[in-house]
Formats: sequence, C-alpha cells, structure tokens
Amino acid sequence: MPDYRYVSLEDTGLRSFASEDPIGFLKEYHSNVIFDEVQRAPNLFSHLQTIVDESGQMGQFVLSGSQNFHLLEHITQSLAGRVALFKLLPFDTQELKREGWLPADWQSAIVKGFYPAIYNRVLNPSVYYANYLQTYIDRDVTALSNVHDLRRFRNFIGLCAGRTGQLLNLSNLANECGISQPTAKSWLSILESSYIVFCCRLITKTSASAS
Repeated sequence: MPDYRYVSLEDTGLRSFASEDPIGFLKEYHSNVIFDEVQRAPNLFSHLQTIVDESGQMGQFVLSGSQNFHLLEHITQSLAGRVALFKLLPFDTQELKREGWLPADWQSAIVKGFYPAIYNRVLNPSVYYANYLQTYIDRDVTALSNVHDLRRFRNFIGLCAGRTGQLLNLSNLANECGISQPTAKSWLSILESSYIVFCCRLITKTSASAS
C-alpha cells in the first residue's frame, strides 16, 4: 500500500504519544495511514470512531495487529459496523514456490511451516514455534476466562498437532488430555478463532435405495 504511511505502535515513543494524547496523535496521522499493533493503544479506538463517523470517508485507516483477541475486542466495542475485516493467512505453497522457498518434500514443508518470518528472516523453525507458542499462551490465551489450566492447554495443543490430517474424535482427544468433552470443544474453538488450527467439516450425503 504505497500511498499509506506506516506507523508501528510497537515503537514505545509512538505508543506513548498515541496513549497520552490520542487527539494530537490523530492530527499528526489523520489519513491514509496504517496503524500496526494498534491494540497496544486502546485509547485510539473511540477517537477513530468519531473521525470515521464525521468524515464518512472509507479506507482512511488500516488497523492491523498480531493479538487477534484483543484487536477484535476493541473493534467490536468501538468500530462495529464501520470496518471491513481481512484475514492475513500464512504463505501458501504457490507463494513459496514463486519465491523459490518451497521445500523439496512435503515432510520438510510440514516441519518448517508457512509463517513468513521463518523464510524472510531465515529462522530455525523449532526455536520459532517454541517462542510463538509461549507468547501465544502468555499473551492471548491467559486473557480468556475459560482457560484456567495452562499446562493442560499446552498438552491439548500438542495432541491437536499430533492429529494433523486425521478425523477429529473429540471424546478421544478430551480423554487423552484429561478434560471434559465440552472443555475440549471450547478450547478447540479458541484455537480456531486464533488461526492456530483449522478444522474442515465433512458433509456426507446418503441416498435412499429404490425399493
């Protein structure tokens, strides 16, 4: 988006400016701007609502963030009905192939995964995913009231990973993790909502035989 200014609120100086003086901040960055990690400055959302309502202009701001739960919470509270939501998914095989990054065999591709940082920063997948899992649990999941046992939740994620490409047996998954089936269903929903897992629903059609 070459016509947009990029502002990362990971920058502590910019984040302080946005949090302490949101009106002044939005006078400085008032149109055609991308606010990255915008959930770090929650004071901005109500002011953005006012600007969008008064101007009636579409596409003034692009809001992005890696903390999906917190970002959606602020959007739902302040900007419902005023936004279009886009999901930025990891690389697909065609994108990797085009850049010459696609591993030679599917086993290597599965282990390496499809997150952009692994490829453009040449990171060790084992280290990257261990850190990602830790920050995901500490940052996002602990904010959710229906996850109380983080040790079992980590185990649940590992059990889901071991079932990649298999039919889901929720009862078996719950029993192996030592949780109830409703809890397993709830935790699976959390993993889906944060794009950690994707469950494909199969629809089976049957036809009655003619008599």
